[in-house]
Amino acid sequence: MLEPRLSPARRRRATIVLLALPLALSLAGCGAEEAGSPDEPFEVTEVVLASTTSTEDTGLFEVLVPAFEDAYPEYNVSVVAVGTGQALEIGRARDADVLLVHAKADEETFVAEGYGVERKDVMYNDFIVVGPEADPAGIAGGDDAAAAFTTVAEGEYTFVSRGDDSGTHKKELKIWGEVGIEPAGDWYNSIGQGMGEALTFTSESEGYTLSDRGTYLAMKDKLELVISVEGDELLSNPYGIIVVTDANNSPGAQAFADWIVSAEGQEVIREFGVDTYGEPLFIPNAE
Repeated sequence: MLEPRLSPARRRRATIVLLALPLALSLAGCGAEEAGSPDEPFEVTEVVLASTTSTEDTGLFEVLVPAFEDAYPEYNVSVVAVGTGQALEIGRARDADVLLVHAKADEETFVAEGYGVERKDVMYNDFIVVGPEADPAGIAGGDDAAAAFTTVAEGEYTFVSRGDDSGTHKKELKIWGEVGIEPAGDWYNSIGQGMGEALTFTSESEGYTLSDRGTYLAMKDKLELVISVEGDELLSNPYGIIVVTDANNSPGAQAFADWIVSAEGQEVIREFGVDTYGEPLFIPNAE
């Protein structure tokens, strides 16, 4: 299992960033600043966000986190990018303050068990099956993920699994369960890596894999892979935000959770990727 990856740009620790105004200023006739005003000293505290490699690999946090920090300068956000299963474990240990993950059933269980305050919808995209343009399995153009998985397994065509208990891996296992197949053998490669690494491995091995659409679009120019199967309702991919119960920085976690589902946060998500890819990588869906 990969070690949690902490974005270098997010490793800043809490610090005091503003100093009190000189006493001479008040003597010159300036009244005391109101609490919360821009010139009042405040302490910057760290909010630890555990999320997925797919949100990290798409570059979403390079836009989302600075926008939040501009709105709430009293917080800085450190991102730990791992698979969803590991992110939930980090939350259970209270080593993160807030989670942005994509395995809805597991997220709801996390909250029901008391580890999270509540879960809110944030955004969604979808999963796709990608493979080589030559398409040795003959599944290209399909919209039935279960049928495609069956064809790949029966023909023992190379398949790459993340194998990391991520949301993508959980979805993959659900599809194998739908068709009653327990994948095993030389054709099935479980690599225990993130989405970006899995796509690279798949491209190099001329195989097939399950990917979220966002990471594939962000990486497709570096890959020899095309979309083979898309459009199946089974391939829906919703993301949720959860504030960890008794988080180390509960106010910061709640501020981030409230902001990401606000009109401002949702607009950042809506616009992300449009200029580069001609379409958003995630569709905001907060109520």
